[in-house]
Amino acid sequence: SRARPRPFSSLSNRSARSSVYGGKDKSRTIPFRPPEKLQSKFPANVVRNQKYNVITFFPLVFYEQFKFFFNLYFLLVALSQFIPALKIGFIVTYVAPLAFVLAVTMGKEAYDDYKRNLRDREANSQKYLILEPTALHSEALPLTRAVPSSRLRVGDMVLLEKNQRVPADMVLLRTSDSSGTCFIRTDQLDGETDWKLRVAVPSCQKLASDRELLSLGAEIYADAPIKDIHTFIGTFSIHSGSATGGDVPLIPKVDPLTAENVLWSNTVLAAGSAVGFVIYTGPETRAVMNTSHPETKMGLLDLEINRLAKILCAVTFALSVALVALNGFRGLWYIYVFRFLILFSSIIPISLRVNLDMGKTVYAHHIMNDAEIPNTIVRTSTLPEELGRIEYLLSDKTGTLTQNEMEMRKLHMGTMSYGYDSMDEVAHQLAIAFGASPEQSSKNRTALLTGAQLASRGRRDMSSRVKDVVLSLALCHNVTPVTNDDGTVTYQASSPDEVAIVQWTESVGLTLVFRDRTRMDLQLPDGSTASFEILEIFPFTSESKRMGIVVRDKTSGEISFLQKGADVVMAKIVQRNDWLEEETANMAREGLRTLVVGKKRITPEAFEDFRSQYHDASVKLEGRNEAMNAVVAQCLERDLELLGLTGVEDKLQEDVKPTLELLRNAGIKIWMLTGDKPETATCIAISTKLVARNQYIHQVAKLKTPSQVRDELEFLQSKSDCCLVIDGESLQLCLNLFRLEFIEIATKLPAVVACRCSPTQKADVARLIRHHTKKRVCCIGDGGNDVSMIQAADVGVGIVGKEGKQASLAADFSVTQFSFLTKLLMWHGRNSYKRSAKLAQFVIHRGLIISVMQAVFSAIFYFAPIALYQGWLMVGYATVYTMAPVFSLVLDRDVNEDVALLYPELYKELTKGRSLSFKTFFTWLMISLYQ
Repeated sequence: SRARPRPFSSLSNRSARSSVYGGKDKSRTIPFRPPEKLQSKFPANVVRNQKYNVITFFPLVFYEQFKFFFNLYFLLVALSQFIPALKIGFIVTYVAPLAFVLAVTMGKEAYDDYKRNLRDREANSQKYLILEPTALHSEALPLTRAVPSSRLRVGDMVLLEKNQRVPADMVLLRTSDSSGTCFIRTDQLDGETDWKLRVAVPSCQKLASDRELLSLGAEIYADAPIKDIHTFIGTFSIHSGSATGGDVPLIPKVDPLTAENVLWSNTVLAAGSAVGFVIYTGPETRAVMNTSHPETKMGLLDLEINRLAKILCAVTFALSVALVALNGFRGLWYIYVFRFLILFSSIIPISLRVNLDMGKTVYAHHIMNDAEIPNTIVRTSTLPEELGRIEYLLSDKTGTLTQNEMEMRKLHMGTMSYGYDSMDEVAHQLAIAFGASPEQSSKNRTALLTGAQLASRGRRDMSSRVKDVVLSLALCHNVTPVTNDDGTVTYQASSPDEVAIVQWTESVGLTLVFRDRTRMDLQLPDGSTASFEILEIFPFTSESKRMGIVVRDKTSGEISFLQKGADVVMAKIVQRNDWLEEETANMAREGLRTLVVGKKRITPEAFEDFRSQYHDASVKLEGRNEAMNAVVAQCLERDLELLGLTGVEDKLQEDVKPTLELLRNAGIKIWMLTGDKPETATCIAISTKLVARNQYIHQVAKLKTPSQVRDELEFLQSKSDCCLVIDGESLQLCLNLFRLEFIEIATKLPAVVACRCSPTQKADVARLIRHHTKKRVCCIGDGGNDVSMIQAADVGVGIVGKEGKQASLAADFSVTQFSFLTKLLMWHGRNSYKRSAKLAQFVIHRGLIISVMQAVFSAIFYFAPIALYQGWLMVGYATVYTMAPVFSLVLDRDVNEDVALLYPELYKELTKGRSLSFKTFFTWLMISLYQ
């Protein structure tokens, strides 16, 4: 008979203690099949991106509108007309324009929010399968049931299929792959399109089936939720073999959990299926904690006009008081002051707001219908003038500047170098080395004999060296070939560089056809298959900067240790040579990502010796990793034969170089914020010409103490023309300790590259630059990880990219290519700003003329607060009679398009904001008085 799963008494007390929810401690201990009471303590798993709800809509929208003096002034003037003593002319003339402006704004806000609501609803109603605890007692009951994403709770076990989005943060318990690993795509979280490897909890992977998870007596401890997606601290403890196994108290077996055992929400399972245990839901997931809520953006021009309106209001008030004073404050003078104020209210005409809003619509129409920048969408139509005032451009790297498609461009072997166009020569040498006769191989070869081939060292020697290096590249990697449903083969790996190299070895004749954890099969140029046994793998880490593999050739039984890695670390491992450093520097100058390949043959005895030492080191409890690395360094990483150097190019988006150059000439300072590694980011900074040719690149990484930060800042202050490359940790430290000093120095540098940035850090940097410099900041990105940054900027531009549409939906302007920025800023931005500035001043001028006439009229007629122009005449003046000529200013252009794009220096003058300033404003004031 089956015993009921027995609750662990000690455990339930502990879980009650550790997740005291109202208190500060948000860490949690969750048993498998948690009680209802514990589950209900945690927030619901609901996605919510809306700004308003039914109750808050009107108050919030009215607040956003009337917090501007401009609108508040009209509201007061309109309301004053309901007081009989102050009534002048038709009420409608004062109320209608205001109502019109408000209706349009509210309609737009409501529609945007409705769209957001639809997107949220779609995300919340997606169905997921969860394991059903009741299935434990009877084999007949179904194992899973479907629930919408919003009903998932902490402690549920979710069954995920290939290409499903992960609905909440969960610990990976089991995968369909027997090795207990799975790949996920994290592009919406950190912007990198390469796949990440995740590892299941070993104790659960060992179980025979998913059903057994339900009877497991285990619990998971997870730390309080934080923003950082690279760290997770938790434990997995099993109390007994299964909950049905009698009353034998066992010492719990505890496994540590790290970030590689966790699937974050908003990532996608790339292959296979998996079972996860939900630990964080809703607002506590990493994805939600890394998104910031959008504020309503307000253009600089609108703020400047708001300022002018305040001055004009002061002027009208002074004028009214002056007229009443000249009359000697007779009678009901305070009412007369107000009547004058209302008479002069045409100085700040409400039609200004209508005109500007209509102008913005016209500019948006121009931008969206420009044939040279097709498919550009204006999502926030209140900001086109901002495009003419940008001084800082913050850009993402992957997918924005680069296509994230790698291609192997160069192979250097010391005495020989093969460029992109001479790769068929490599294929030829390889074919000879694998025993095809020269006649056979020359059929599929069009190139003439090169000097290299006739070199004195002889053909056999050359081709065997080519064979060595290509074979090593074909074996030393972590790539798995996957056959798709339609029969095509794609390569999967956590790094796009590796995929590029394996694709290249395929193009020269060595194809990877099979791979699991113990063996690898290659198809040779002559069509036969060679099989290699994988004896040991040392994966790539950001600390070691290299990856190694020990393989045994099954035909010859020869054991080799192959290693590839960054030149900095490999230079010490390979044998002495005179060319590596120089060639690496040459490739780096071209912006290629370099990897050094080395090889060492090992005797079976030496390998056995290594294996036993390595095993001893791997079971140590203290300093395990250090001991393992020491064994590898001592037995394997010595005197490797240097085979060659590869250069892989990260393809740039179209026209990135000329675009960046043009923007730099326009006086815009460019920052690159990326989630990628410093080495890669530096390569791209060079290849995109973000860094000038001989500019010094200063790298700051792994800062730990305040004194180190101070030294770096002092150095940067003395060398203000260098490009700064800084990693996320150091950046955070600088911002925490010396925020003002750091921003002060960094904003003066011509280019800054920040690597390993979290989405929140990107947004913080954008906000800091805005607040510190008071200049306009534009952010451009293409992935979900750029959304916070785009929303924090004055102008956010989203690129519709491979990484989905999230950035483009959150942005103010959506483009399809980085290079469209030039046209957007230099031409559309310039025109919008210049035109709106002229239009605003002209509309004020038009109002002033009438007000001056009114003042003169009242002064002559014994200071009587009576309207000079009655009724419809007054209404018609600001609308029907003068609308067309004034509004035609939105089609004005001061230079033609070619000139604006040819001389980007013209843009510098816009950023100073001289088109609408107190100087120009008072000039117009004088003109109106005179006229």
